[in-house]
Parts: sequence; C-alpha cells; structure tokens
Amino acid sequence: MSADRSERNHTFREPERDLPLAGHYDVIVCGGGPAGIGAAIAAARTGARTLIIENDGFLGGVWTAGLLSLVLDAGGPGKGTVMSELQQRLVQMNGLRPRLHEHKGYTYDAEIMKVALEQMCMEVGVHIRLYTFAAQVQTSGGRIQAVITESVSGREAYTAEVFVDCTGNGALGFLAGCSYESGHPETGAFQPASITAIVSGVPSGIDVDHPEGTLGVRQLFERSGIGTSYRQPGFFGLPQEGYCSFGFHHAYGVRYDSAADWTEASIQARNELFAAVRQIRELPGWSSLQIAATSSRIGIREGRRIAGIYQVTKEDLQAGSVFEDGICTVYFPVDIHDLDHKAGTGYSNGGIRTKPYQIPLRSLISREILNLGMAGRCASGDFYAHASYRVTGNSVPMGEAIGLAAATAVQMGCTLHEVNGAAVARQMRDGEIQEK
Repeated sequence: MSADRSERNHTFREPERDLPLAGHYDVIVCGGGPAGIGAAIAAARTGARTLIIENDGFLGGVWTAGLLSLVLDAGGPGKGTVMSELQQRLVQMNGLRPRLHEHKGYTYDAEIMKVALEQMCMEVGVHIRLYTFAAQVQTSGGRIQAVITESVSGREAYTAEVFVDCTGNGALGFLAGCSYESGHPETGAFQPASITAIVSGVPSGIDVDHPEGTLGVRQLFERSGIGTSYRQPGFFGLPQEGYCSFGFHHAYGVRYDSAADWTEASIQARNELFAAVRQIRELPGWSSLQIAATSSRIGIREGRRIAGIYQVTKEDLQAGSVFEDGICTVYFPVDIHDLDHKAGTGYSNGGIRTKPYQIPLRSLISREILNLGMAGRCASGDFYAHASYRVTGNSVPMGEAIGLAAATAVQMGCTLHEVNGAAVARQMRDGEIQEK
C-alpha cells in the first residue's frame, strides 16, 4: 500500500503497519526529567515492573540536558523521600554545593547528576530506555493501551497497566486526547524559554555563593552597558572549582509545541551568550571568562497543563490550602518571568502573595483517562499555580506520589481514580527523611 498524499489539505497519510511489541510493564513513565525520576523510582520500589522512556542519551531533563544547575524549593517537610535521597547522594559524590538562598537552593554538577540518577533508578530495578520518545498512543475504553515510540530501533509499541506523563509539555496526555490549558488565561502568552551557559574564569573576588554576589554582577553589567535578554540574570557557583552558571537568556514567544521555535531560539541564544561573554571579557578582571558548555536542550517553562480530577488554583496558593490527599508542600512563590521583552522587570509574582500550600494527588490524575497520571509542569493547575509549583524541588515529590499511586493501582487492580489519595499522602509523609 503506497502513501496517499492530499495536496489540498497538505497532509501525508502514513501507511498502516504492524509494530513490534517491545515490552509490557506494570508502569511506564514517559520523560526522564526530575518528575519522571521520582515517579519511576517510587513505582519500582513499590513492586511495580517499571520502564522509564527518555529521548536524550541520559536522564535528568532540565537538570542535565538543560544545565539548570540550581535546585530550588528542595527543603522543608512534605517532600517525600526521593528528593532528600538524591541530595544526600550528590553530597557523597562531591556533586553538590550549598547556596545561601531563601528557598533552600543548592547547585550541582550536571555530569555527576547523570550518574547519580542512573544509579538510583538501576538500584531499585527501573528499566531505562534512552534515545527514545513517545510518538503516539493507542487508547480504548478510556484507557491508554500502548505508547508507540520512535528511536534508532524504529517504531515500537510498549504496553502497560498504568502510564505516567512526565514529559513536561504534556505530550502523552495530548496524544491520548486529554483536555488541557496552556499559557496566560487572558493573553495566551507563554513564559520565556532559556538556554544556560556554564563558564570559567570568573574573577576570584566575586562571592558566587551569596545572592549579593549575583546582585553585584547584575549592577556591573548594567553600568557597563552589557545587555542581556533576561533582565534579572542568575549567576552562581558550581561544585566544580572555578566554574559558574550564567542564566541570562530569555527567548520570548517560544511555543512548547513548535520545533521551529525551539530551533530558532536555540541558535539565537548561543549567539547572544557568546556575544555577551566577548563584551564581559573587556571588563577589568574578566579577561579569562570562557564558556565551557551551553545546554543541549532549551529550557521550556510553559507547556500543556493536563486536566486533572482537581485543578490547583491561585486561590489555593493565597489560602495555603491543605488537602486530605495533599502529597507535596510547596513553599516557592509565584515566579512569572516576563511574558515579552518590553516588560523589563525580569520576573514578578503577578501580585499574588502565597502561603505554603499542598498539591493534592487528584491534580496528578487525568480527569479523562483512567490509567494516566502526570507530574511536573504538566500537572493540573492554573497559570499562576503552575508558576509556583513548576520548580524541580516540587517536580520530584509530585512524581514520587503518582509513582506510588500507579504501583498501588496495579497491585489492587483498580484505576488511578480509585486509589485512596489519603493513603498515598500518608506514605509520602511516613517515609520522609527528616532534615538534620
């Protein structure tokens, strides 16, 4: 059967074909970033045969491919166990550097992070499939039956009892036909995308471990006429001696579902970063500044927010909402990066003052697909709530909770909708590693 092309609709019909069944699992997690790591480890620990699918050649997502280099909102109670265990492992591997920051942040070595995440997954029996992405799903009776992947091995199908969307952009939920929201509720605008640079040669007199050091660098750049697309650039020391992270790039209007936008923004970002470094080298004491690496994948702040049984809202943030099935406590404020280059402020809280609040398990369970959970950026929340809980210190416990729920659903032979959310919340609390 030959492919059939329609000139009028500008479409290309793909021929039907039988696909090899590459494997069956209890739980399949799509996306190997912070949320996916939490989900896969928790599901495997609970006894589920678990597969994690990642399209990069390593785990970590924005932590590794994105060279984010900074973890925020990682401390405090209500975060489960995986986040604390990862932090301890990074310390043991000399891959973590504490940072004086109000949100209990720390920086990490991205190469050590890759190894640490692989070790943690393999130690609990998670099956890892890299260089692979979810291209399509097959649904029936309100459930996902199979995820269809693309890789150098070709097009393959994987089946599972429960699927977890940790793709960031809600790709699995979208392919399954789920309802979703994206962008600002009034304008539809998205928070900007970013590429990060790792640099060496920062003058020794700058305190890279304190917020005042960052402020001093910003003021120096402003006085010297060095313009950056991010008006409040981040600058902090890394565990590797002599290396720092420069986060001073914003790409506006980049859609989460446009490869063309990602391509153009990435090329422009690298040109901007190298041009800025050339300017900075002219400043007294900065002549040794060099770019060691730039992120291999652009960091996307906005994607699809898949419709869940419950949607976290700005009212929950303002009220400090607590839920019977509250599985993660968020301490981070609303963090809205400028939606266009004219704003000139860098970021703001949108006028919303938050109290510590909980994310309920129901916001991690698809409203429409009975065996689909989600965690991270694609969890069910409004624009303002997402701008608070999206940082990776919350993505991991969200993943951990839905991983526990997924394994429970397999063990009980029920849907995610039927899992006792209060019991999962107790599991998250009971297993917590207490901060010393």
